[in-house]
Amino acid sequence: MDMSAIGEAVLIAREGRRLTAYRDSVGIWTIGVGHTAAAGPPVVTPGLRLTDAACDALFRRDLARYVRSVAAAVPADLPDHAFDALVSLCFNIGPAAFARSTVLRRLRAGDRAGAAEAILMWNRPAALIPRRGAEYDQFRTPYAQALPRARRGDAAPIPAPSPPVSSLPAPRRSVPRARVPVPAPLAPTRLAPAPLPASETPPAPGVWARLWSALRAGAGRTG
Repeated sequence: MDMSAIGEAVLIAREGRRLTAYRDSVGIWTIGVGHTAAAGPPVVTPGLRLTDAACDALFRRDLARYVRSVAAAVPADLPDHAFDALVSLCFNIGPAAFARSTVLRRLRAGDRAGAAEAILMWNRPAALIPRRGAEYDQFRTPYAQALPRARRGDAAPIPAPSPPVSSLPAPRRSVPRARVPVPAPLAPTRLAPAPLPASETPPAPGVWARLWSALRAGAGRTG
């Protein structure tokens, strides 16, 4: 299982994205997209700064850790909107707290409605209550019905991210058909008459004249 593109966009909106170290709502030094020392290096100290590329790389590494923790613990048939909501919760409370949570215990027992209600138990400090309400809604609501909000009460949901240009199908280009040259008509060919066999060759003109003279002479002698 993996987090969907919609889930990632909502998680970033919930955590915020800051390139300079700051203290979160409970005073923990944080940087990037919700990164703290509890997630691994770098240790966040005052004055620490990140480039855009370093921030993105750090988020990808942190997110992979939380996704693995949730995927290894929840039922494999969990729908993507519910899985994304649990990754958002785990990202905020940590893998150890998620592993011992009532959310996970109820989910494994087949009580998905009860698991959703247990998300709302993680309500301290009070500043997290709107986020928990949005995670509860996300867990229960398929994306085809409604996109999730960063916090319950927000005016609009987080828009679904557009696919990268490289993943879009290339437009079909019409290829002109090759023009096949038509051969020019052949000139009529006059065939020479085939020679007659020797037995059918007509006699030369002089032969007829001599035969006629002989016949006339014979006729005179008989008269």
